[in-house]
Amino acid sequence: MSEEPEGPQPEPIRFFGTTWLNHDGGYALRRVGAGLGALAAAAAGALVLRFGYEGLAIAQVGGLVNAMVVVAFAVCSALAFRRTWERFGRRPDPGADPHAERSMQSLMMIGFVGALLAYALRTLKEAPGEQLHRREYEEAVARYERRGERKRRRKR
Repeated sequence: MSEEPEGPQPEPIRFFGTTWLNHDGGYALRRVGAGLGALAAAAAGALVLRFGYEGLAIAQVGGLVNAMVVVAFAVCSALAFRRTWERFGRRPDPGADPHAERSMQSLMMIGFVGALLAYALRTLKEAPGEQLHRREYEEAVARYERRGERKRRRKR
């Protein structure tokens, strides 16, 4: 029979589990692997986008359409990068408009290269989302310890 651990437990991060807490269990190797994987995926995505652009050139759709496509992907990638980077530091607002969230999903899909680059860059500093998870975990531990302290005082 397994015992439930006392107190708050760290929330796992994708690809890292709970190794982010103590930087153990191959944490450094996971960071390198996740960063390289994200860079490889971004490079593959950029190659696919290039093939698409070449298809437009072959179709001879014109300079205006070519420019619009390049600007659209550049803007979407920049917005996806920014949004992804910000999400590593804070949770989305629970009171946010759900329709706005759905419309941002399309933008994130179009700007996937930017999101992948943000993920790869974040792995240079920490596991993506580690700062947010660490702050939330430490706050939960502090609340748990304060509650335990109050219970011990009441028992006296």
